[in-house]
Amino acid sequence: MARLRPFYRHPLPMLNDLRIAVVVFHSQADSPAVNLERTVTWCQKAAAAGADLVCFPELNIPGYDISPGARPQAESIPGPTSRRLSEVAEDLNITLLAGLIEKGVGVGQVFAAQLVTVPGRAPQTYRKLHLPPPEIGRYSAGDQVPLFTTKGWRFGVQLCYDAHFPELSTSMALAGADLILMPHASPRGTPAGKLTSWCRHLPARAFDNGVFVVAVNHVGANGRGLHFPGVAVAIGPSGEILAQSLGAEETMMRVDLKRRDLENIRGHRMRYFLAQRRADLFGG
Repeated sequence: MARLRPFYRHPLPMLNDLRIAVVVFHSQADSPAVNLERTVTWCQKAAAAGADLVCFPELNIPGYDISPGARPQAESIPGPTSRRLSEVAEDLNITLLAGLIEKGVGVGQVFAAQLVTVPGRAPQTYRKLHLPPPEIGRYSAGDQVPLFTTKGWRFGVQLCYDAHFPELSTSMALAGADLILMPHASPRGTPAGKLTSWCRHLPARAFDNGVFVVAVNHVGANGRGLHFPGVAVAIGPSGEILAQSLGAEETMMRVDLKRRDLENIRGHRMRYFLAQRRADLFGG
C-alpha cells in the first residue's frame, strides 16, 4: 500500500501585498496604434492608483480578429511595441502585461502572446498553449510554461482557452506560482452570463491549487463582427471572489492581493491540497 506523504507547509517568500489593476479594454481590430496609445493611458491611470501590476486582455494591442482573411500584424520581441511598453513600465515603475501577436522564427509562425514587462528587465512573453478550434491554423501553439516574478510574487499567465485545462494551473502552482493571470478574448453573451460561465472553472483553479486567479476580458464591438461582454474577476486561494466587474463599458478594476490569504491556506493542515498531492500516481 502506498504511503501518504506527511503534511508540510509550502514555503512562502517574504511577500508584501500586491495591488493589481486589470483593464476591461475596448480594442478595435486593425487599429494597433490607437489601441497602443490607449493602453499607455490606462497604464498611467493604474500607476496613479498605486498599482504594482496592470494587465490587459488577450491580444488587446492588435485586437482580437478571427474574421475570414484577417491577418493582424505580428511583431518580433523585442520590437517597436515591446520597446514602447517596456519604456512605459520603466517610467511608471509598474509591471505591465499586454496582448500582442508575436512573430516566431519559423516561416509563417505567429503566436497569440502576452507581453510581460517588469521594470529593469528585458521583455518576456507567454505564448498561448491551447488553441480553440477557430484559432487553429491562424496561430501556432506555444510549448513553454514560464513563470514570471514581480515584487517577490511568482505568477503564471494563461490565455483564455488555456484556463480550461486544469493540469496547466497545477503545473504552475507546483513550480511555485502564487498568482495566475488569465487575459481573455471571450465574445458573446451578457456580462452576468460570462461571469457565470467563468465561475464553473476559475474558482476551482484557485481553490485546488492554493493560488490567486485574476481574469479580464475585452468589452464592446471589435469592428469585425464580434462583441465582447467585458467582465473581470479576482479569486482568492480559498476559491472566493474578491472583486468583480460586470459593467458593459471600458473600465479598470483594482484589487489588493493579501499575503495573509496565501498564508492562511498554505499553512492549513486540511485546506492546502497541493501538499497532499500523490505525484507518484500521475507520472511525476
